[in-house]
Amino acid sequence: MVVIASSFGKFRRLAFANRSRYALKMNRRQFIEAGTAGLALSTLGGYTSEAVDQKPKRVALIGTGWYGKVDLLRLIQVEPVEVVALCDVDRNMLADAAQITSERQKSGKTPRTYKDYRELLQKEELDIALIATPDHWHALPMIAAVEAGADIYVQKPISVDIAEGQAMLAAARKHKRVVQVGMQRRSTPHLIEARDKVINEGLLGKIGLIEIYCYYHMRAKGNPPDTTPPDYLDYEMWTGPAPMRPYNSLVHPRRWRAFMEYSNGIVGDMCVHMLDMVRWMLGLGWPNSISSSGGILVDKAAKANISDTQTATFDYDDFPIVWTHRSYGHAADPEYPWGATIYGEKGTLKADVNKFEFIPRGKGKSVKGKALFEYDKYPEDETEKDLERHVSSAVRGHMHDLCSNIATRGRPVADIEEGYISAASCILANHSMKLGRSLKWNPALGKIENDDEANQLLLRPYRSPWKHPAS
Repeated sequence: MVVIASSFGKFRRLAFANRSRYALKMNRRQFIEAGTAGLALSTLGGYTSEAVDQKPKRVALIGTGWYGKVDLLRLIQVEPVEVVALCDVDRNMLADAAQITSERQKSGKTPRTYKDYRELLQKEELDIALIATPDHWHALPMIAAVEAGADIYVQKPISVDIAEGQAMLAAARKHKRVVQVGMQRRSTPHLIEARDKVINEGLLGKIGLIEIYCYYHMRAKGNPPDTTPPDYLDYEMWTGPAPMRPYNSLVHPRRWRAFMEYSNGIVGDMCVHMLDMVRWMLGLGWPNSISSSGGILVDKAAKANISDTQTATFDYDDFPIVWTHRSYGHAADPEYPWGATIYGEKGTLKADVNKFEFIPRGKGKSVKGKALFEYDKYPEDETEKDLERHVSSAVRGHMHDLCSNIATRGRPVADIEEGYISAASCILANHSMKLGRSLKWNPALGKIENDDEANQLLLRPYRSPWKHPAS
């Protein structure tokens, strides 16, 4: 169904009619959760969700593309859930996800399918909603799902503008929902080992500089002609609140990050992971100031409008974190094409999604670790299409952490506030590059200090009839 202004009013009336039912559902859930949380904390260790509540949690996935299925299937592997619904505007993706879900979940049932997330949320009573849409579609479904009483797993970055992130954080706190952001470096076994054995043991000594980087040739190339959208894709709904561009094969599937209309480019996609990783490892919050420069310096012929070259400096009290991406040429270190290098007076730590290595100065001992593969426990990992196998254990750990905190009503390792800080910092880097000056963020006020022009960029206008959650 193509959503237009006339149908929008219908959904609002239905939502109003269901408000009482949602309120009752939330009250009942809060009562049950209050009783089970104390039991979980007092009698159980580790991951508690399965032992506390044997009844499968009702789950829906909104956005059934590549990483949506990766997330959902890892959740099925480690938690007692029943996937009751799937939602996507791509009919083919939706059918594929329904089939593999029925094959992989314990009940063997095929989830109900929807093209509009609002209809799904009106008809289904959910415990957990997974949001894995393109970035420009994260905010509205996430906020609607917490208002409907669901706990959330939302992919990174949480938003395409800072005002969206603020609204998402406010909604999570207002409705007391547990929200995990898909920044699974925080749940990556070998990176936890690197933090515990190298950083926490003081092997680096005083840190003076952190470099984070991505040298993948990942920016979409070419300039294919605009065409009519395929009949299996509702392109009007896919575009949603973003500016309407002519349909192009670069946009769907998976390459929509080539356009700033739907994303924050390579900084929003890859920098956010590495910035968040080092913030978590070192216990860092907001940077004091952010500056960035770059642009489209090499590949000027491609249709993509994101930068192919960019450097950003996130300044902290004791050291800067310096990001670099370049979608051409060779990586500075071919062994670490996407990762982080932490320079300390006693040695250097290099870390990425595959491994880590501590290189001491002098006679100290090196420390190394590799990604954890669990084919003995999860043999389906070896044959699953498009699965990042080296990341599977991290996503499983992230899902465990989510469900454990749902049971205790705690805050997960990648809580929505952490996702907001990392995403907003990267968005500010793009704003700095656009404006050509350093920006100083004031977390207490939720705006950039002494820069009215920059603050105008915090909220991107939505395309009608969609309403920005912070407008």
